[in-house]
Amino acid sequence: VQLVESGGGSAQAGGSRRLSCAASAETGRPTAMAWVRQGPGNRRAGLAAIVTSFHYTVYDDSVKGRFTVSLDNAKTTMYLQMNDLVPEDTAMYFCAARGGGGATLVADNYTYWGQGTQVTVSA
Repeated sequence: VQLVESGGGSAQAGGSRRLSCAASAETGRPTAMAWVRQGPGNRRAGLAAIVTSFHYTVYDDSVKGRFTVSLDNAKTTMYLQMNDLVPEDTAMYFCAARGGGGATLVADNYTYWGQGTQVTVSA
């Protein structure tokens, strides 16, 4: 599975951005996909995950109510709509996928990773 993120950039606090992750699977469709971020000096942290078959979603408390993950099955593209951004959301955002298993926020459970896209939020 190859993953390519886009949509990163700069935003003001309180603003919004939408990230996209285009997935191409030569050997089958991932069962679950997730957005993971890593800020400066921090470990990778799972933010949101979605089951590709029936779109069950799970969120970390830090983004619940502000971020929304969705999946366009026709395009095999996952999105992350980010609203009410705060400076603490500044990080590299990665798209991840797994070929078996459900949606989880544990980054180590994902096998496939994109190259990441930077989001910078200024106060």
